[in-house]
Amino acid sequence: MRTADLLTDAFGRIQEAVHAAVEDLSPDELATRLDPDANSIAWLVWHLTRIQDDHVSDVADEEQLWFSDDWAGRFELPFPKKATGYGHSTKQVAKVRASADLLLGYYDAVHARSLTYVQPLTDPDLDRIVDEAWSPPVTLGVRLISVVAEDLQHAGQAAFIRGVLERA
Repeated sequence: MRTADLLTDAFGRIQEAVHAAVEDLSPDELATRLDPDANSIAWLVWHLTRIQDDHVSDVADEEQLWFSDDWAGRFELPFPKKATGYGHSTKQVAKVRASADLLLGYYDAVHARSLTYVQPLTDPDLDRIVDEAWSPPVTLGVRLISVVAEDLQHAGQAAFIRGVLERA
């Protein structure tokens, strides 16, 4: 098995988890917060998708789908267009409202682009330095694994919230 196959599998698991957390929920259910400071499913999925779009587009040297396919316009969020959710306040989290179709449409578009990028990668490609702002500098492999790790954590949090909603 090649490293690209492992990355493809990992991104596929994120997609499965995102769909399982979001499908068939109403905008109100997606916006539910378990306490006043908690994240919602809508915010978690929007944020993990923004991070994946931002990071994969950056290493692929492509414009983010958020801009090129006007997902920013479709979501109509009251944030700067470049916002990814990083550092959002509880008030900002509460402003992320979306339908399941909108969340999954954006996620699936980003997922497809991510697979197009990772599938042809070779092991030596993963050693390329993509961010020199850190010590040690961040390689492509480390950047992609950080996206996978963050996305799986947030997808798991969204699944937990869905489970609480279904038991209520």
